[in-house]
Amino acid sequence: MNIHEYQGKQLFAKYGIPIPKGVPCFDASEAEGIAKKLMDETGSKVVVVKAQIHAGGRGLGGGVKVVTGGAAAAGKVAGEIMGMQLKTHQTGPEGQKVQRLYIEQGMDIKRELYLGMVVDRETRKIAIMASTEGGMEIEKVAAETPEKILTEFIDPTVGISAYQARNLAFALDVGKGTPEPKKTVKKFVALLGKLANLFEKEDCALCEINPLVISGNGDVIALDSKINFDGSAAYRHKEWAELRDSAEEDPIEAEAEAAGLNYVALDGNIGCMVNGAGLAMSTMDIIQHCGGSPANFLDVGGGADKEQVTKAFKMILSSDKVKGIFVNIFGGIMKCDVIAEGVVAATKDLGLQVPLVVRLEGTNVEKGKQILKDSGLKIETADGMGDGAKKIVAATS
Repeated sequence: MNIHEYQGKQLFAKYGIPIPKGVPCFDASEAEGIAKKLMDETGSKVVVVKAQIHAGGRGLGGGVKVVTGGAAAAGKVAGEIMGMQLKTHQTGPEGQKVQRLYIEQGMDIKRELYLGMVVDRETRKIAIMASTEGGMEIEKVAAETPEKILTEFIDPTVGISAYQARNLAFALDVGKGTPEPKKTVKKFVALLGKLANLFEKEDCALCEINPLVISGNGDVIALDSKINFDGSAAYRHKEWAELRDSAEEDPIEAEAEAAGLNYVALDGNIGCMVNGAGLAMSTMDIIQHCGGSPANFLDVGGGADKEQVTKAFKMILSSDKVKGIFVNIFGGIMKCDVIAEGVVAATKDLGLQVPLVVRLEGTNVEKGKQILKDSGLKIETADGMGDGAKKIVAATS
């Protein structure tokens, strides 16, 4: 689950991580007043107007503007950004409509660093990543100059150690050019400890500050925030519901979640309905191996009924890219005859016009196949996963 920059900074403030003063804005007409208040409070004549969407690269897309012309100019810029279809490398060509802004005080920036934390599945630890290349896309830095990325791992049994934070501080030379380098190092060490505490307590999957800035007087400040929560910990965090922005979520994925289904839209033309995440991944792989391209990841789980199967079909067909559907079910807890009944009902209810290939295996498989055969519908059955993939790829080519 992603949250907006301003929400992430509210969490930073809760854990004592220094941030610039800023105010979220939900109506462009309020921007001038917010900017004037910030200027009066901080004494700065500079404010930054930032689009709030769940995607990186906002600045390159025109969604972040530094305003030096006063509060009225900030209001004008806010009016230009609010409502725009912001396109970045993470939104795709369709972009994302800006419906929230964050207006923030301008800062005296001397250096920009990168600091991030992520769960490393291989080591089963939290990985701290840091770089002198703040403000850059970390993926680009990793690809072109990986030696500029420094890494430390937090041992879950003892937590972050002060020496790890100091190692990074010295490697980044955070005190360089500051009035009191030792104090700047201490501030960096303290910030990193607070960030590690936030990461653990808030059940984050990703926590990123890009850029982390060193100001002219040696302060260490989080100028941006990107936080992604681990969805499996949602039961511990009822407050996350208040942080969700449904406008930033795929409506079909949200509908699937409400129905107890796991759905992720992809760019291909073969819809997939599968039970079990591992089988779903394998199904997508074998479709590509046979020359096709999956249109979605859809795991109906182990206890889907006819109504959920019908909903699953509707979700798949919500994309006009879908030219065929492959149903791949291994019946364990889920019975093949129940799935077959759901497939038949959905096909009739929706007046399905695209090719449909069904592979059933497991509990009550013969009953399931008989139900499909007796339906009189144009449903092609498959003898195995590979056979099914070949048939649906051929039918959609």
